[in-house]
Amino acid sequence: MKQKVALVLASGGARGLAHIGAIEELESRGYQITSIAGCSIGSLIAGIYASGKLQEGKQWFLSLDKQKILSLGDFAISKNYLVKGDRTVNAFREIVPNCNIEELPIPVSLIASDIIHNKEVVIEQGDLFDAVRASVSIPLFFRPVQKDDMLLVDGGILNACPLNRVRRTEGDLLVAMNISAPDSLSIEKPKSIKISDKIMSHLPDFVADMVEDFLREREEDYLSDSITYTSLLSRMTDMMIQNNTVLMNRLVHCDILAQMPMNKYPTFAFDEAEQIIEDGRQLMRQAIDEYEANTKTKTTAGYKPALP
Repeated sequence: MKQKVALVLASGGARGLAHIGAIEELESRGYQITSIAGCSIGSLIAGIYASGKLQEGKQWFLSLDKQKILSLGDFAISKNYLVKGDRTVNAFREIVPNCNIEELPIPVSLIASDIIHNKEVVIEQGDLFDAVRASVSIPLFFRPVQKDDMLLVDGGILNACPLNRVRRTEGDLLVAMNISAPDSLSIEKPKSIKISDKIMSHLPDFVADMVEDFLREREEDYLSDSITYTSLLSRMTDMMIQNNTVLMNRLVHCDILAQMPMNKYPTFAFDEAEQIIEDGRQLMRQAIDEYEANTKTKTTAGYKPALP
């Protein structure tokens, strides 16, 4: 009998492609994913996996290049967002059949943040990609999602690694892929993301400026005068998310935890899909090896209920 796994997939932009490699590694090692919780990009991968379309989704991500990434941006002139976000999500509707979350073969919990009532929202019913659209809504970048009396944005703001939201069954293991772990000082700065002048010339000037701010690598010296409002906001958000994931990992015992430093890849480095997926596979492999080595010498607790 395969070992059951309750899987948690964290937020983290393009680093979330590591979730694909992590899932493939788990399955190749004989683990059975029986429930899943996701936040932001983790919600997207959770929905694709639970729908049985992981390989199709993987091939779509591998086909991305910088220009195709930008073409998915339905830019808008707005005072509170840069991209509507509908075009991006609709691209995945072509991969995953339209369905409700409760109709999926395994329990799925997706995380969003309600900025009206200042609370975390756990979505376990309703249209799958409406939920994904809410969970991935990076503040200031994607348009927030109106739902009833709530205004929903990226779940990573409040619970980037939702270990306490995945539904558990007796005898399962809690496994997580945290892609917003504290920065590593040993990581070299990745190359800056550049967009062709031809494409940039078709954008309004203020949109082009914002695109460059969002897509450029964090190469600024945060103690220098070169810091911008955008880079400062980005760094503050990074620090908040990193600390939230550290605290969650302390609150909830995780049987197998694979972690990628937040500064390993930029948020929008989707054109590096192949390497990110492989890194996720390697990180999960190391985490599984460590767990299995420990279980040879001691008995593990196994089932641990999630926090309320």
